[in-house]
Amino acid sequence: MEIVPSERFPNRDPQGLLGFLGYVREVAAKKGRPQLASISLAVKHIDPLAVLESIYEPGELHMYLEQPQSDEAVAGAEAILSASFTGPDRFAQTRDWLAQVWDNTIAIGDLDCAHSGPRAFAAFTFSEERGSDPSSFAPGTVFIPRWQVARRQGVSTAVANVPVTADAPIELLAEKVLAAHTKFSVFDYAAMPADEAAPPAVFKNHDVGGERWFPEAVTQALADIRSGLYRKIVLARAVDLEAERDFNPLETLNALRESYPACFAFSFSGGDGRSLIGATPERLAQAVNGRLITGALAGSAPRGKRAGDDARLGAELLACDKDLREHRHVADAIERRLRALGLDPECAAQPRLLKLPNVQHLLTPIEAVLPQSVSLLDAAGALHPTPAVGGVPREDAVPHIGRIENFDRGLYAGALGWIDYRGEGDFVVAIRSALVEGNRARLYAGVGVVEGSDPAREKAETDLKLRAMLDTLR
Repeated sequence: MEIVPSERFPNRDPQGLLGFLGYVREVAAKKGRPQLASISLAVKHIDPLAVLESIYEPGELHMYLEQPQSDEAVAGAEAILSASFTGPDRFAQTRDWLAQVWDNTIAIGDLDCAHSGPRAFAAFTFSEERGSDPSSFAPGTVFIPRWQVARRQGVSTAVANVPVTADAPIELLAEKVLAAHTKFSVFDYAAMPADEAAPPAVFKNHDVGGERWFPEAVTQALADIRSGLYRKIVLARAVDLEAERDFNPLETLNALRESYPACFAFSFSGGDGRSLIGATPERLAQAVNGRLITGALAGSAPRGKRAGDDARLGAELLACDKDLREHRHVADAIERRLRALGLDPECAAQPRLLKLPNVQHLLTPIEAVLPQSVSLLDAAGALHPTPAVGGVPREDAVPHIGRIENFDRGLYAGALGWIDYRGEGDFVVAIRSALVEGNRARLYAGVGVVEGSDPAREKAETDLKLRAMLDTLR
């Protein structure tokens, strides 16, 4: 990517922007192919979710990702470049497509600020092949947004990305960029219309396959484990909701991020009116400052209402043989896959507790030095699906998920996130989520099944995990 020093076009006004876009147009003519012009601007405090609400269009691609506890949020909307991929090499195809994009990108502005410069947003379904439903999500989707806004620890940035051809009308492009940057620089939250309507009351709520299906599925998995087909499998349960009027997925997200600040609140829309939203506790992989950050998350217990009860439940989880075996399967598999990439993972000796408002989990942080020869997308592709959403051994367990489950997972338990031109980025595992379309929503929750699992207990665990989204949608 070419970075143009701000001194070359010092005036942040229409003339300066016209000069920059004119230069990009000259490069496009010289190369014989369109260029991506990216203009970054440091702005006052901005809330990416509020901005997304103001520009949200059901027919446009968008992605939002925020972890309130770390004061980090990013959103991008309206794709100007996009691609879809399928098959076992979809992460590698995405990496190669982005390399071509960055080779034809020219950037200017406040590029020393956090989250500055162009970035790509990507979503990968659980399965590497498209589902049988014609409306299913593509196995891999990547896009460059026209507008992106972000905040990290109090520093906010707004970025405009503009495709420029050899005959582009740069005066019109400059006008649109200036209008957007003016809006984001002094974003007027008071001008946003207030929605006084109460959330829709859900009046239909049923398990896909009926109440008895999930315990019977767990029983089937236990029989498979005893016969030696695999050691662990993760089975998911889907619940369909129908309301008397349309859900507002972005309002639901606001409630989720307020209630679960340690989780990653997220939203992805493929531009067809459907949005997958949720608050996931599981990060797939993050690349920052030359390091890869991931972790093993498996094993769950409820929270106690009193301090003593909560401490007892946590201590029991840390000592539970079944949960510790399930957790060790996940941690060992992650370390093994990272070593196969040539990385040297550093893994905590013992798991610790990750306490969320309604549930607590076993968590083992894992990190590794990330050399330039290994992309974040390489690591994400190697790790997905993790044993926390697939099974162990992955090659043996994952093919049986489609045989036992009675619905297409789609983006549930898939990977969502972003990556920038520097190679830094963040991907999460899309669990604790709901697929929302109009007045309908499908909620998902899963559990790991190993020897010693109890069907009734596993269903109760999914009840616990579904409660957050159910309560919020209501």
